[in-house]
Amino acid sequence: MAGEAAFRPLGPDSLTWRYFGDWRNLLVVLWTGSMQNMHPTLGTAVEQHSQFFGERWQRVFRSFYPILGVVYDGAHARQTALKVRGYHTDIRGNDDSGHEYHALAPDVFYWAHAVFFMTIIRFGDRFMGGIGEAERQQLFVEHVQWYRLYGLSMRPVPGSWDEFQSYWDHMCSEVLVENKATRDVLNLTDLPRPRFLCAVPHGLWSPLWALSARLLTWLTVGLYDPVIRERLGVCWTGFDDRLHRAAGVVVHLVFRLLPHDRRFHPRARAGWRRSRGADAALLESPARHLPGRPVQPRWTRWFRRAPEDCPKA
Repeated sequence: MAGEAAFRPLGPDSLTWRYFGDWRNLLVVLWTGSMQNMHPTLGTAVEQHSQFFGERWQRVFRSFYPILGVVYDGAHARQTALKVRGYHTDIRGNDDSGHEYHALAPDVFYWAHAVFFMTIIRFGDRFMGGIGEAERQQLFVEHVQWYRLYGLSMRPVPGSWDEFQSYWDHMCSEVLVENKATRDVLNLTDLPRPRFLCAVPHGLWSPLWALSARLLTWLTVGLYDPVIRERLGVCWTGFDDRLHRAAGVVVHLVFRLLPHDRRFHPRARAGWRRSRGADAALLESPARHLPGRPVQPRWTRWFRRAPEDCPKA
């Protein structure tokens, strides 16, 4: 298949649509970010170019929109993919050894995509009731179709699900490294509260976030390959594993009670609605996730003012 016909977007009949835009992805966002940053080149690029750590909440939430759009934007998915690719055009430099790098180098860009694909496998397996072998193979085929939309070299893409598993094992065992970019992603100690929660009193936020940070880190460690846990120097016991699996069952059962649309991020939800014939726009990130002055949610009217330590615009 040649030309634009080769860039066929995924649709509502795909398994990727069923999984990728689900809100449960938030439970594995640390896993996704840390696994991507463990790639030596990608980690160096983040350290040298990214402003992520100065506005972590906003960057995460607004990044969801275009990334999900490559899957859920239908006829506009190719255009969204080119926009995402364009964000990386000027990310280039030299690593500590003096070697040149570029964010659009096929091996680097594909690794980031491969992690998104494996995010589906990991959180679907643990928090969505499990994924069978036939589904894994179908998801692999769909991830190739999805990656093709970026218009980059297909050279690093494995030829089958079995080949991908070998690729993944090789990357985890031989290529990925523990680095500053990865440690920074996993360090939630000094993470400021998100601007849209800045009206929460400090006395309530501090213990709430301390507990949440420990839980998110624990959920992340439970999804790592054993070799990655060893490389990062984190401990994981048999009891941890059993408790992690039990937590996954609870999350799965709770989400089954939610209406279908409410399980999905707004960009994905709009895609589902368009697939049913509704007129739904390509939703962009709301103002509260953009750099600048935050927009306070309606519920903050119950507070006289935001706490003094709320992030300033």
